[in-house]
Amino acid sequence: MNAPHIVPRVSRRGESLGTENAFVVLAEVNDLVRQGRDIVSFCIGQPDFPTPENVQDAAIAAIRAGKHGYTPSAGIDELREAAARDMGKRRGLDIVPEEVVIAAGAKPFIAYTIASVTDYGAGDEVIYPVPGFPIYESQILANGAVPVHLHLREARDFAFDPHELESQITPKTRLLILNSPHNPTGGSLKRADLEAIAEILRMHPQIWVFADEIYSRLLYDGEFVSLASLEGMRDRTIISDGASKTWAMTGWRIGFIANKTLAPVFTRWITNTESCASQISQWAAVEAINGPQGAAEAMRRSFLERRDLIAWHNVTEACKMTGCADSEEFRKRLLVEAGVAVLADIHFGRRVPGDGQHIRFSYAASPDAIRSGIARLDAFVRRGRTAGR
Repeated sequence: MNAPHIVPRVSRRGESLGTENAFVVLAEVNDLVRQGRDIVSFCIGQPDFPTPENVQDAAIAAIRAGKHGYTPSAGIDELREAAARDMGKRRGLDIVPEEVVIAAGAKPFIAYTIASVTDYGAGDEVIYPVPGFPIYESQILANGAVPVHLHLREARDFAFDPHELESQITPKTRLLILNSPHNPTGGSLKRADLEAIAEILRMHPQIWVFADEIYSRLLYDGEFVSLASLEGMRDRTIISDGASKTWAMTGWRIGFIANKTLAPVFTRWITNTESCASQISQWAAVEAINGPQGAAEAMRRSFLERRDLIAWHNVTEACKMTGCADSEEFRKRLLVEAGVAVLADIHFGRRVPGDGQHIRFSYAASPDAIRSGIARLDAFVRRGRTAGR
């Protein structure tokens, strides 16, 4: 008699692990493209620029030089030195290489940080922005901590009220996640905001800060300011940055952080998980940071042009005009009926009460694609308005 096919259960942690819906929607887009549909996609932040040639050449040179093996888990000295110098210069800080750790992208440091400063099942709380990068909440839950959302409000240019932050802090708060410039809204924390945040945090010395500053070179309005540069904040702030956005190196998977106390802990996490980032990618990143910056500046100018065309849009009225119950129904119909792929606000956390319905356009697409997508969106809404008369 054949034994029954029994599959052991998946853990609660595995079942509850969230995802990044940009990749889910991308799969939907690819399925429609395979069916022959013409789709304009704004669902994933994938720059349409190639990695600069000098960076590609550095990777090829590393391959030819036999740099194929493991590196120290914290990264090669040359990249740690370059990243320390680059991060320090942009933040007005003296960052030393020993504080810097390299990983396979900046994303792993979200999990490493939460796992390093909270204890599983102890009720430790992590405050994070909503809307926000969906991996924040996913990793808070996976690591057995308690998610506490902090609303970014349209009326404040998608920043949060520091007084609301103060009201969310409890004796159980262990970590605050800040993301500026912000994904997905494009908002940023100004110096006055950060000074107010720092003043609050000085009264709560038990709280670490994860400063997700991966878009630090892509701030278009005003000065970039890091919380780490303010009095008393340096030692408790984990500065997170990387190569993906600035140099169109998403697939090379290079991220780096700086924090003196946690650098050895992060290094041990990397030893336990990925061993080290790709040596070839690390040498490419050295050239990206140290080499000519003309290509990066050209990309930045193009991104600004695109940002001015689209970003994070309020579609409350458009939902009414098209008979859509909410932004998610609007997103689905926009994809199927108009061939435009976007993300809905719920893909970035709970909707902010009173702020209506929003969709996110990634402006990594070309200006021509953006104009085409907006024209399709306009026609879709106009059709819905006409049908509703």
